[in-house]
Amino acid sequence: MSDATNIVEVRDVSKHYGDFAALSDVRFTIEPGSIVGLIGPNGAGKTTTLKAILGLTDFDGEMTVLGRDPRKGRHKVMERVCFIADVGVLPRWLRVSDALDYIEGVHPKFNRAKAEAMLADTKISSRHKVKQLSKGMVTQLHLALVMAIEVDLLVLDEPTLGLDILYRKSFYENLLNDYFDHETSIVISTHQVEEIESLLTHLLFINQGRIVLDCAMDELDQVYSEVLVSPEQLSSATALNPIHSRDMLGQKAMIFENVPRGELAELGELHTPSVADLFVAKMQRQREAS
Repeated sequence: MSDATNIVEVRDVSKHYGDFAALSDVRFTIEPGSIVGLIGPNGAGKTTTLKAILGLTDFDGEMTVLGRDPRKGRHKVMERVCFIADVGVLPRWLRVSDALDYIEGVHPKFNRAKAEAMLADTKISSRHKVKQLSKGMVTQLHLALVMAIEVDLLVLDEPTLGLDILYRKSFYENLLNDYFDHETSIVISTHQVEEIESLLTHLLFINQGRIVLDCAMDELDQVYSEVLVSPEQLSSATALNPIHSRDMLGQKAMIFENVPRGELAELGELHTPSVADLFVAKMQRQREAS
């Protein structure tokens, strides 16, 4: 039975393309007011997972999105969900003002003032046509149109692809400060892990169609630790079976899983690994295991 309080419930979901398993027994939940990072290498199953949530692909298993099965009630689900893909396609002949008029006319939850405020921070004029805009500006316009729709779940698949670092930083600041209201849930899939780490409340790693990490950000330090180990402590540290090790300034930076911090503190400088470093560690660990 699904928990009606969760925005998304995924239970043993699998997806096959012929003999290829894009997803295998995937399980996770998305709670209201959470910002979830869905992180994985190319071909790991990220986009398939997002398509399943959006009702864009069939699958085996059970899933509810806002209390509905997205395979059967997609039109109702999408009244309360917005999706920003890695490629925003808009007609080249379309004028910006006409795009605003159109979205305002078809979507009752579109906040035109919010869209215009976002566009005011760009070089995009309401008189511009899409064909006059650079690739980055088209992405900015697409983001402004979609993020001005007030929904319960916002799904972002590489939302800042093609944007320069200044606008990416501005986008994520606006996402956290102006858009996120602790009621809307957000799922972000991106390769730019360092740029979203400070936003996230929950972390999902996916690889080869399986969830390999499912953890709240405020609980990471209870499970994972990184220690900068000096050469004289190397054998003691290695005996505790780190999941990853790399050279750093003549020492070893080792990541441990479920090892008491009291034991690790004696080995060297101790802290919580970054999401990027933890991702590398988990991916390498899975490759070695397989």
